[in-house]
Amino acid sequence: MPLDHEETTAGAEGFREDGGGGPDADFVFEVEAAIALGDSSRVHELVGGLHEADVGALLERLSHEARPRLVELMGADFDFTALMEVGEATREDILEELPVETLVEGVRELESDDAVAILEALEPEEQEEVLDALPAQERIVLRRSLDYPEDSAGRLMQTTLIAVPPFWTAGRVLDFFRETEGEELPDSFFEVFVVDPGYHLLGTVFLDALVRARPDARLDEIMQADRRRVKATEDGAEAARLFERYNLVSVPVVDGSERLVGVLTIDDIVDVIQEQASEEIKALGGVNPEEELTDDFWWIARSRFAWLFINMLTAFITSTVLKSFQSQLEQMVALAVLGPIIAGQGGNSATQTMTVAVRALATRELNRSNALKIIFRELAIGAVNGAAFGLVTGVVAANWFQNVGLLPVMALAMFTNLVAGAFGGIVVPLIFDRFKFDPAVSSGPFVTTITDVVGYGAFLTIASIWFHLG
Repeated sequence: MPLDHEETTAGAEGFREDGGGGPDADFVFEVEAAIALGDSSRVHELVGGLHEADVGALLERLSHEARPRLVELMGADFDFTALMEVGEATREDILEELPVETLVEGVRELESDDAVAILEALEPEEQEEVLDALPAQERIVLRRSLDYPEDSAGRLMQTTLIAVPPFWTAGRVLDFFRETEGEELPDSFFEVFVVDPGYHLLGTVFLDALVRARPDARLDEIMQADRRRVKATEDGAEAARLFERYNLVSVPVVDGSERLVGVLTIDDIVDVIQEQASEEIKALGGVNPEEELTDDFWWIARSRFAWLFINMLTAFITSTVLKSFQSQLEQMVALAVLGPIIAGQGGNSATQTMTVAVRALATRELNRSNALKIIFRELAIGAVNGAAFGLVTGVVAANWFQNVGLLPVMALAMFTNLVAGAFGGIVVPLIFDRFKFDPAVSSGPFVTTITDVVGYGAFLTIASIWFHLG
């Protein structure tokens, strides 16, 4: 996706935003009405001046039928970059309704990374039709990008870049910029890549260094030879970590032989970071990472069923523990009232630890070298909070039920469960990560089961011993 230097607040007359930054209901209604009437001029008047991000927000609000009709009515004036601003489900919804000829023209207008995103959303047969209709050079570039693994740097990179030999001078490069047609240069770029005759990356020269250099300075004298780079087959999330760690705005992409094949820019990486964060948040809640608000009702229901089913099974484990203390609960009603407090507080503590652990595993901050240290730290935090909340809940329970014996029982059970929650919240994600399971998806039910079983089990066992319940 090219970086946009245009004023983002500029838009069509009449565009109004709602509280969420998208078009308000009245504007959407006007556009829908113009589309329903097939009024191309009115659609152009309403939508023609919008920034592509605003067009994307509008597409999300339109009905299923109106989305492809908007593209058709806009014709050659529709900016396909707007399809990069919508969710995958909306994009596929639009693309499957568009004729091949429209897709071909749209793909030709896009930067290579955005064109790849459009192509990979198509069915294989339609993808081949679009590729076959493109000029040979564009087809070869896009096919090569599509050959890289999904979500790899090769799929995300732009292939339009500036690569020059090391003997060129700074003045010659600047002359080249001035003399070259605008459409032959990238829409936006930050550096010039220096390559040998085999297109192996030798180094890079950033534009600020280029304009400051003497006109007769050779590029191999002013280039950065140790420029960080990523492999085309490397996972996009790994590339994103490189950007985050070293505060990069762009990075060259090379193949296995160190030949330059593309460039990643910060706008592409921001999308990766946002997507990764969104997936982690959804996974922690037991939601399919690919789920979107616009997805089919029954697909969403089916995708959530498995998680709920697992949670139901783990709930039966907790119920089994409670059943084994049935007689004690019948003898002392206070235990049934206070038990959920112990289990719930342990679950809250475990969720805090698990959330931090899952995020740290995703960013590689938590690994084998520091795992033991982090485990002991979390156990210490659980112990401190367990002692504090144990004392508070013990005092409250003793006064509530006028039974001083509940104070030590509640205190000890709360301490035990918060320590167990901290232990489960850090160890369970580590175990799943060790065996190559996604800890964000898998940890929740197991950690909750640990705190429920330990919470109820410890509380009822301690109470049975303290109060001599049989």
